Amino acid sequence: MKRILITNDDGFESKGLLALLEALKPLGNVTVVAPTVEKSACGHSLTLTRPLRFIELDDDFFKLDDGTPTDCIFLSLNKLFNDSHRPDLVISGINKGANMGEDITYSGTAAAAMEAVLQGIPAIAVSQVCHDQCQNIDDFGYELAQESIALLVKRIFEDRFPLPERKFLNINIPPIAKDECKGFKITRAGNRIYGNDAEVHRNPRGLEHYWIGLPRLDWRENKGYITDFEAVHQGYVSITPIHLDMTSHDDIQILEQWL
Repeated sequence: MKRILITNDDGFESKGLLALLEALKPLGNVTVVAPTVEKSACGHSLTLTRPLRFIELDDDFFKLDDGTPTDCIFLSLNKLFNDSHRPDLVISGINKGANMGEDITYSGTAAAAMEAVLQGIPAIAVSQVCHDQCQNIDDFGYELAQESIALLVKRIFEDRFPLPERKFLNINIPPIAKDECKGFKITRAGNRIYGNDAEVHRNPRGLEHYWIGLPRLDWRENKGYITDFEAVHQGYVSITPIHLDMTSHDDIQILEQWL
């Protein structure tokens, strides 16, 4: 049986994680290691200033006390696996909300996949796009995400992971019913239009504190290719290959001339 390690950034009790576990159980031996609490938008962060603790909740199901998704992958490979017994695949999700465009750099969901490929293990990040601050996710559930990820994992195990080292698949599921999906689209990461929304509040003693808001999911149109935003908007499952080399190769010659 193939070995699959799964995590997320919404916490060990999230419906998306449990839906992912349900979809993958028929396909291999699944180990779950997830944060104790929600760690959305934590990026690719490791915990270096305090100790962390695995808490076993069930067979092959652990929560990592106050750890990040990156911690979950990093420590799982050290404690639960070894060089001769490693996962064949890491899957992070199913995230509640989109991870498209530059949001990938914020995403704890994507960061777990990043950590896996840094450690030499193929990885997928999967997110369920939703509207209205994700309040309507129960209207369509995770069935499309479950079916999509199961299909792709079967393809990987029957053939191979389609990307070379240090690259992972970033998958975004449109917020529609399963029978409304038009299929898969291979996409580029788009360009999101960002706002700067923050609300100020005061506690009973008059001290100010702030809540960072949730901006609308707007994006720039791109000509000549389809982006993750556009594919999801059109009713497709978006599959974007992501690599960790952040060098702007096209600008190296420009900088050399500038210097």
